[in-house]
Amino acid sequence: MDYFEVLLLEKTASPGEIKKAFYRESRTYHPDRFFHMESKELKERVHELYKRVTEAYYVLRDDTKRKKYLADIAGPERAQKLRFTEASEAETKAAAKKEQEEQIGTHPKGRQFYQQAQKDAEGGNLSAAERNMKMALTYEPSNARYKERLAEVQKQLADEAKNKDNSFKIR
Repeated sequence: MDYFEVLLLEKTASPGEIKKAFYRESRTYHPDRFFHMESKELKERVHELYKRVTEAYYVLRDDTKRKKYLADIAGPERAQKLRFTEASEAETKAAAKKEQEEQIGTHPKGRQFYQQAQKDAEGGNLSAAERNMKMALTYEPSNARYKERLAEVQKQLADEAKNKDNSFKIR
């Protein structure tokens, strides 16, 4: 069963519906309701079911985890992806961190120069932007984002120079 089935929900359930379903199922399967039972095996099964209800709520209440979970259970490896494990969460966090680092860089000085270059470019100071992008690349020479941005700035500078040359020829 996937988490939506555990909480008796549609896959399009709203956050409010998820919360209501969790509280409903939590009250039904809470281990404290079964403390008086003799069967240890039954108590353990109820406890496992309660843990699954809690796990379902933990994943479905978080928009990011819910999107990933929906994609996972819709894919070809559905059977392996029904449970959201700590390992898959760590994998998701590591991928997000890597993506963020690739976007703006891993070195604090590199990020600082990159951000300054962005401000310079937005302000129209392309030569300062180029200089700051080159400085950012000294800290992170393999950062593809920095290289791409430097190439964009250099192309803008070349276009600007070309336009100046053409305006002089016209006069």
